[in-house]
Amino acid sequence: MTFGALPEFAPPQQAEPDVGAAASLLETPKGQTIRLQRLAPEAALRRLELTIVRRLEGFLQGDHLGLLPGPGSEPGDARIYAPGQDDVRRMDWAVTARTTVPHVRDTVADRELEIWALLDVTPSMNWGTAGVTKRDLGIAAIATIGFIAQRVGDRFGGLILKPDEVKALPARTGRSALYGLLGKMLEESIVPDHAPGDLNLAEGIEELLRRQRRRGLRVVVSDFLTAGEAEVDPSVPPAWERALRRLAVRNQVLCIEIVDAAELAFPDVGDILIRDPETEFSRYVNTSDPKARELVDAASRKQRDRVAIALKRAGVAHLQLATDRDWVQDIAHFVLNYRRTATYISQPPQGVSR
Repeated sequence: MTFGALPEFAPPQQAEPDVGAAASLLETPKGQTIRLQRLAPEAALRRLELTIVRRLEGFLQGDHLGLLPGPGSEPGDARIYAPGQDDVRRMDWAVTARTTVPHVRDTVADRELEIWALLDVTPSMNWGTAGVTKRDLGIAAIATIGFIAQRVGDRFGGLILKPDEVKALPARTGRSALYGLLGKMLEESIVPDHAPGDLNLAEGIEELLRRQRRRGLRVVVSDFLTAGEAEVDPSVPPAWERALRRLAVRNQVLCIEIVDAAELAFPDVGDILIRDPETEFSRYVNTSDPKARELVDAASRKQRDRVAIALKRAGVAHLQLATDRDWVQDIAHFVLNYRRTATYISQPPQGVSR
């Protein structure tokens, strides 16, 4: 939801991008609130590397673990030596000694990684009370993940979820191609409030699942808010959870939750008009009333807890970014912790093998 009639947040007379973020509280932003050059400082990311723990399938040689035997450095199964067909340099002497029968050790082919990112640009992502809007922070998150996950030969593609369509940006290799994809996301027209269309996050994830058939890394960037939904019970799964579980069966999935400071702690700014950019809901609220702020904050915590529990049930990694924090630092901390816990965090849904 967004704020209306808020004099304290009137657009200041200063240069962009701060004007765009502040103005988003009063009206739909007209353009980006962050520049392409600010998306992800490569110097700060050079030492980071996102661990890929799910095995991949592909057509090219790369740097990641593959599913099928072939040339590579990852040891595979041992089998009986076939004279004239197998290279004696691949002889497994330990198995040969135990069985007294010559055995060779196959290797698993190293494959290239295919990364696809789904960006939610529905109206609830259009506003922010800090330096950037939630929409542009989502693009910055995709940029950061792209820089630390890509290696030589890896490909990066994107999908943009709008209320009436899912726009695809083809996957290509190289840093210049990644910059081109990010530029297209930034230049994508802002979706106005109450835009026609009934697509939601669940259908966006299903489209991501239908379009990309090869295993890889999938990044879902959204505020995970469903228009008109008031449910906060964590035992009731959100509409998008089932689709996310299906996506996690074959892929390593990272979900980036975008929030704003005013969503987590309701500000004391007097009487304001609260309106939902995706539904007809609107109501005047006295934010100076401590009881009102306490109720809203409690409901917000329950809502975010429900999202976190649903993501954990789906077997995906979860990263929360806020518009008033340093997203590069938050992602760096996440990646450093993820190196130690990736095998446990990125587990397929229960009952599904890796």
